[in-house]
Amino acid sequence: MPLQPKKGWLEVIVGPMFAGKTEELLRRIRRMQYAKKHVVVFKPKIDTRYDETSIISHDRQKTSSISIETSYEILNHVDKTTDVVAIDEVQFLDEPVVDIIDHLVNKGKIVMVSGLDMDFRGEPFSFMPQLMAKAEYVMKLSAVCLQCGAPATRTQRIIDGKPAKYYDPVVLIGASESYEARCRHCHKVYRKPQPFKGYTNV
Repeated sequence: MPLQPKKGWLEVIVGPMFAGKTEELLRRIRRMQYAKKHVVVFKPKIDTRYDETSIISHDRQKTSSISIETSYEILNHVDKTTDVVAIDEVQFLDEPVVDIIDHLVNKGKIVMVSGLDMDFRGEPFSFMPQLMAKAEYVMKLSAVCLQCGAPATRTQRIIDGKPAKYYDPVVLIGASESYEARCRHCHKVYRKPQPFKGYTNV
Protein backbone atom coordinates (compact mmCIF):
# COMPACT_ATOMS: atom_id res chain seq x y z
CA MET A 1 0.00 0.00 0.00
CA PRO A 2 1.55 3.37 -1.02
CA LEU A 3 2.40 5.84 1.71
CA GLN A 4 0.01 8.76 2.08
CA PRO A 5 1.76 12.17 2.02
CA LYS A 6 1.43 14.08 5.26
CA LYS A 7 -0.38 17.40 5.24
CA GLY A 8 1.30 20.59 6.34
CA TRP A 9 3.96 22.61 4.56
CA LEU A 10 5.24 26.17 4.14
CA GLU A 11 5.34 28.14 0.88
CA VAL A 12 7.33 31.41 0.84
CA ILE A 13 7.11 34.00 -1.95
CA VAL A 14 9.80 36.70 -1.82
CA GLY A 15 11.30 39.46 -3.92
CA PRO A 16 11.49 43.27 -4.07
CA MET A 17 8.55 45.60 -4.32
CA PHE A 18 6.67 45.55 -7.65
CA ALA A 19 7.73 41.96 -8.38
CA GLY A 20 4.21 40.51 -8.16
CA LYS A 21 4.46 38.79 -4.76
CA THR A 22 0.92 39.64 -3.70
CA GLU A 23 -0.46 38.70 -7.13
CA GLU A 24 1.20 35.28 -6.78
CA LEU A 25 -0.15 34.85 -3.25
CA LEU A 26 -3.66 35.79 -4.45
CA ARG A 27 -3.36 33.25 -7.28
CA ARG A 28 -2.52 30.51 -4.80
CA ILE A 29 -5.34 31.56 -2.49
CA ARG A 30 -7.86 31.38 -5.36
CA ARG A 31 -6.55 27.94 -6.34
CA MET A 32 -7.07 26.65 -2.81
CA GLN A 33 -10.54 28.18 -2.62
CA TYR A 34 -11.43 26.58 -5.94
CA ALA A 35 -10.39 23.25 -4.41
CA LYS A 36 -12.92 23.89 -1.59
CA LYS A 37 -10.22 24.47 1.02
CA HIS A 38 -10.96 26.68 4.02
CA VAL A 39 -8.49 29.56 3.68
CA VAL A 40 -7.87 32.23 6.33
CA VAL A 41 -5.97 35.29 5.07
CA PHE A 42 -4.01 37.77 7.20
CA LYS A 43 -2.22 41.07 6.67
CA PRO A 44 -0.25 43.28 9.11
CA LYS A 45 -2.36 46.19 10.37
CA ILE A 46 0.55 48.52 9.67
CA ASP A 47 0.08 48.04 5.92
CA THR A 48 -2.72 50.47 5.02
CA ARG A 49 -1.53 51.46 1.55
CA TYR A 50 -4.63 50.36 -0.34
CA ASP A 51 -7.16 49.02 2.16
CA GLU A 52 -7.34 48.21 5.87
CA THR A 53 -9.23 44.92 5.57
CA SER A 54 -8.20 43.50 2.19
CA ILE A 55 -5.05 42.32 0.48
CA ILE A 56 -4.73 44.37 -2.69
CA SER A 57 -1.96 43.97 -5.26
CA HIS A 58 -0.45 46.82 -7.25
CA ASP A 59 -2.63 45.80 -10.20
CA ARG A 60 -5.73 46.05 -7.96
CA GLN A 61 -6.48 42.35 -7.46
CA LYS A 62 -7.89 41.80 -3.98
CA THR A 63 -9.30 39.42 -1.38
CA SER A 64 -10.68 39.93 2.11
CA SER A 65 -8.26 39.50 5.00
CA ILE A 66 -7.90 39.87 8.75
CA SER A 67 -5.68 42.75 9.88
CA ILE A 68 -3.46 41.89 12.84
CA GLU A 69 -0.97 43.80 15.00
CA THR A 70 0.87 40.80 16.43
CA SER A 71 1.50 37.33 15.11
CA TYR A 72 -0.18 35.72 18.14
CA GLU A 73 -3.53 37.02 16.86
CA ILE A 74 -3.29 34.45 14.06
CA LEU A 75 -4.07 31.69 16.55
CA ASN A 76 -7.38 33.37 17.45
CA HIS A 77 -8.69 32.85 13.92
CA VAL A 78 -7.37 29.38 13.04
CA ASP A 79 -9.12 26.20 14.15
CA LYS A 80 -9.53 22.56 13.13
CA THR A 81 -11.59 23.55 10.08
CA THR A 82 -8.79 25.69 8.67
CA ASP A 83 -6.88 24.09 5.80
CA VAL A 84 -4.75 27.01 4.62
CA VAL A 85 -3.27 30.09 6.30
CA ALA A 86 -2.08 32.89 4.02
CA ILE A 87 -0.11 35.95 5.17
CA ASP A 88 0.77 38.92 2.98
CA GLU A 89 3.70 41.25 3.81
CA VAL A 90 4.77 38.84 6.54
CA GLN A 91 8.02 40.75 7.13
CA PHE A 92 6.05 43.47 8.94
CA LEU A 93 4.98 41.09 11.71
CA ASP A 94 6.93 40.34 14.88
CA GLU A 95 9.53 37.58 15.05
CA PRO A 96 7.35 35.04 16.94
CA VAL A 97 5.55 34.52 13.62
CA VAL A 98 8.34 32.07 12.71
CA ASP A 99 7.45 29.76 15.61
CA ILE A 100 3.73 30.24 15.04
CA ILE A 101 4.08 29.22 11.39
CA ASP A 102 6.11 26.17 12.46
CA HIS A 103 3.35 25.25 14.90
CA LEU A 104 0.63 25.58 12.24
CA VAL A 105 2.56 23.51 9.70
CA ASN A 106 3.22 20.80 12.29
CA LYS A 107 -0.53 20.74 12.96
CA GLY A 108 -1.15 19.95 9.30
CA LYS A 109 -1.91 23.42 7.95
CA ILE A 110 -0.66 24.68 4.60
CA VAL A 111 0.90 28.08 5.24
CA MET A 112 1.58 30.48 2.36
CA VAL A 113 3.36 33.78 2.96
CA SER A 114 4.68 36.61 0.82
CA GLY A 115 7.12 39.34 1.74
CA LEU A 116 10.30 41.26 1.09
CA ASP A 117 13.45 39.19 1.44
CA MET A 118 15.65 42.33 1.62
CA ASP A 119 15.13 45.75 3.17
CA PHE A 120 15.80 49.09 1.46
CA ARG A 121 19.50 48.73 2.29
CA GLY A 122 19.75 45.53 0.28
CA GLU A 123 20.23 43.45 3.44
CA PRO A 124 18.18 40.45 4.67
CA PHE A 125 14.86 41.59 6.10
CA SER A 126 14.57 40.53 9.75
CA PHE A 127 13.44 36.88 10.08
CA MET A 128 12.77 36.30 6.38
CA PRO A 129 15.91 34.16 5.90
CA GLN A 130 14.62 31.83 8.64
CA LEU A 131 11.28 31.39 6.88
CA MET A 132 13.01 30.72 3.56
CA ALA A 133 15.28 28.13 5.17
CA LYS A 134 12.37 26.35 6.86
CA ALA A 135 10.06 26.39 3.82
CA GLU A 136 9.28 23.38 1.65
CA TYR A 137 8.77 25.71 -1.33
CA VAL A 138 10.42 29.07 -2.03
CA MET A 139 9.64 31.30 -5.01
CA LYS A 140 11.95 34.29 -5.49
CA LEU A 141 10.50 36.84 -7.91
CA SER A 142 12.21 39.77 -9.56
CA ALA A 143 10.89 43.04 -10.96
CA VAL A 144 12.30 45.26 -13.70
CA CYS A 145 14.91 47.87 -12.79
CA LEU A 146 13.50 51.32 -13.53
CA GLN A 147 17.01 52.61 -14.23
CA CYS A 148 18.40 50.07 -16.71
CA GLY A 149 15.77 47.39 -17.36
CA ALA A 150 17.78 44.54 -15.80
CA PRO A 151 16.17 42.04 -13.41
CA ALA A 152 15.49 43.95 -10.19
CA THR A 153 16.05 42.14 -6.90
CA ARG A 154 16.25 45.18 -4.61
CA THR A 155 13.91 47.88 -3.39
CA GLN A 156 15.16 51.44 -3.74
CA ARG A 157 13.82 53.89 -1.15
CA ILE A 158 13.71 57.48 -2.36
CA ILE A 159 13.37 60.50 -0.06
CA ASP A 160 12.90 63.90 -1.73
CA GLY A 161 14.27 62.47 -4.96
CA LYS A 162 17.43 61.05 -3.37
CA PRO A 163 18.44 57.61 -2.06
CA ALA A 164 17.53 57.05 1.58
CA LYS A 165 20.25 57.15 4.22
CA TYR A 166 21.60 53.84 5.46
CA TYR A 167 20.59 54.44 9.08
CA ASP A 168 17.02 55.52 8.30
CA PRO A 169 14.27 53.35 9.86
CA VAL A 170 13.88 49.99 8.15
CA VAL A 171 10.07 50.16 8.01
CA LEU A 172 8.48 52.98 6.05
CA ILE A 173 5.13 52.14 4.49
CA GLY A 174 4.80 53.43 0.94
CA ALA A 175 4.38 52.54 -2.72
CA SER A 176 5.63 54.06 -5.97
CA GLU A 177 5.92 57.53 -4.39
CA SER A 178 8.67 56.26 -2.05
CA TYR A 179 10.10 53.14 -3.70
CA GLU A 180 11.44 51.79 -6.99
CA ALA A 181 12.57 48.37 -8.10
CA ARG A 182 16.31 48.36 -8.86
CA CYS A 183 18.96 45.84 -9.89
CA ARG A 184 22.01 45.35 -7.65
CA HIS A 185 24.08 47.76 -9.76
CA CYS A 186 21.56 50.64 -9.79
CA HIS A 187 20.52 50.23 -6.15
CA LYS A 188 21.92 53.05 -4.00
CA VAL A 189 21.98 53.80 -0.28
CA TYR A 190 23.33 57.15 0.91
CA ARG A 191 26.48 56.74 3.01
CA LYS A 192 26.35 52.98 3.00
CA PRO A 193 29.31 51.39 4.88
CA GLN A 194 32.18 50.43 2.61
CA PRO A 195 32.18 46.82 1.34
CA PHE A 196 34.78 44.32 2.46
CA LYS A 197 38.05 44.88 0.59
CA GLY A 198 39.94 41.77 1.61
CA TYR A 199 40.03 40.40 -1.94
CA THR A 200 41.66 42.78 -4.39
CA ASN A 201 42.11 40.34 -7.30
CA VAL A 202 38.37 39.88 -8.00
